[in-house]
Amino acid sequence: MSDNAGSKRLGWLAGLAGVALVAALVFALSGGEAPPPVPEPETAAAPTPPPPAAPVPSRPAAPTPPPRMTSSVIPEAYRAPEPEPGVDGEAAAYPVDLEALRAKLPDNMYWELGAPTKDPELLRKREEETRKWNEVFGRVQAGDATEAEIHGYYDRRRRVSEDMLQFATTVLAEQGDKLPERDKGLYELSINMHRTRLSEYPRQEEESLARRRAAEQSREQWRQGQQGQQQP
Repeated sequence: MSDNAGSKRLGWLAGLAGVALVAALVFALSGGEAPPPVPEPETAAAPTPPPPAAPVPSRPAAPTPPPRMTSSVIPEAYRAPEPEPGVDGEAAAYPVDLEALRAKLPDNMYWELGAPTKDPELLRKREEETRKWNEVFGRVQAGDATEAEIHGYYDRRRRVSEDMLQFATTVLAEQGDKLPERDKGLYELSINMHRTRLSEYPRQEEESLARRRAAEQSREQWRQGQQGQQQP
């Protein structure tokens, strides 16, 4: 194999590694565990309407909005594009210095949640953490979580958003001038997203506590009703 062919292969490998880093960043900076979808309440079936007198022309379907980013799905609109060829058709090496970032932010949750890795133990831990917090979220939404679980869940969400906000801000401040425009946009998206989430967490936590109190009150009324039926 010629030296030129070998250098081109190494260049493309470096470019693909950059794509993997961006995908992992989007995965991590989306905010940790993905809450499961909340089921919609069932409604009574409506009577069948009479057929229309004349056929109504069909309307074009409304455009589907882009899906919201979660930790378990990277929407197609937010995926990193293929590496762009540099000089002589070779992909340039990805400019983010992860080692420098790790030295500056050693306790940031990015390393735990989404940094590129092939370590099977770390990958297993990530899956377990995602499953654990999704289960807690399910109880929070159903009103079955304790107050301690609700506070713990939102404390965790706040820490994740604060750390991902810190990571993205540091990258842009210290290495942003070396990034392609597409990747700078991803970091800016992460910053805006987590600022919004941090502003919403207090309201969401209060709503979860109120839902828990309402569910507990309903259960207590049901228990009292059961006791009243059992008395002679």
